[in-house]
Amino acid sequence: MPELPEVETIRRTLAPLVTGLNILSIDILSPRAATPSIPSLAAGQTIVSLARHGKYLFLDLTRLRLAVHLRMTGKLLAGAPSSHPRAIIHTSGPDIVFDDIRQFGSITCLGLDELPPNLGPDLLSISPADFVTALARRSGAIKPALLNQAILAGLGNIYAGEALFRARIHPRARLSSLSRTRLLALHARTIELLNEAIDCGGSSISDYVDATGARGSFQLRHQVYARAGHPCPVCSAPIRRIVAAQRGTHFCPRCQRL
Repeated sequence: MPELPEVETIRRTLAPLVTGLNILSIDILSPRAATPSIPSLAAGQTIVSLARHGKYLFLDLTRLRLAVHLRMTGKLLAGAPSSHPRAIIHTSGPDIVFDDIRQFGSITCLGLDELPPNLGPDLLSISPADFVTALARRSGAIKPALLNQAILAGLGNIYAGEALFRARIHPRARLSSLSRTRLLALHARTIELLNEAIDCGGSSISDYVDATGARGSFQLRHQVYARAGHPCPVCSAPIRRIVAAQRGTHFCPRCQRL
């Protein structure tokens, strides 16, 4: 957390506030927050556009790209209150504040159009056929594959569980047992899920807010995540919690039979 819908929401709310602005200076308030050379490299450049791939947000400048990885509790704020600022990008408009209470997130420097290493295709861009191919060539269970950013970029624990529920696939189902038809259905349900979450501004479960400090509302539509013991919204069977891919995983034992 944040996952693809939250990062895309931040991109959409931040872009109109900062696109076209000049970077005056950058203050790194925590050495864990950003690469030390970034202030000298980025000062004087213009924010040309904002992009996203998976869970990464990119500030594309005149001659380089700043890659922001929010990880668990990172925020990127413009003109909104910040309680744990770790880096501040001073611009010709509002400051852009990188806020991160747990300090797992980071800002790094890349070449223009460059992506971080070992990052698979973005889930909102991959075709249904390529989605099937990416999973069909793997072994093991489905949920760890969905969480592996080198295979498909964008899903974390929340949306992987919700997507599997919508596709009626058990989180421990072996990839070798899933037909092309079921994988195509999983792709369709995943895209549907991600777009719905973006429309709701993401899921605000603990720290997440968009670039203006507004909370999302998609957590109100979660069907299985963190709902152990509650009735399944489809069949009324109690939602169960297990550990899959070393993460707490929620599913319906009746709708998602192994």
